[in-house]
Amino acid sequence: MKKAELVSAIAEKGGYSKKDAEKALNTVIESISDVLVAGDKITLVGFGTFKTKENPARTGRNPRTKEPVEIPAKTVPVFKAGQSLKDAVNK
Repeated sequence: MKKAELVSAIAEKGGYSKKDAEKALNTVIESISDVLVAGDKITLVGFGTFKTKENPARTGRNPRTKEPVEIPAKTVPVFKAGQSLKDAVNK
């Protein structure tokens, strides 16, 4: 499902206009991003948790040349599904 399809589904299910549904979705996405950038986490009980994870620097290999390559440390976003979401998906 693409963003436009999600906006349509939100609008239909909630009885909103597509413009209002898109505005609400964009606000939620921006808010989640802002919290993660600040280094905090968001827990939505029954749905899941958004947080960040630190990946340490490491040495990898270039698959073409087999030369060692230094991969820098970075922070990545992570989502862990809650039990209610896992149960709903596995029905």
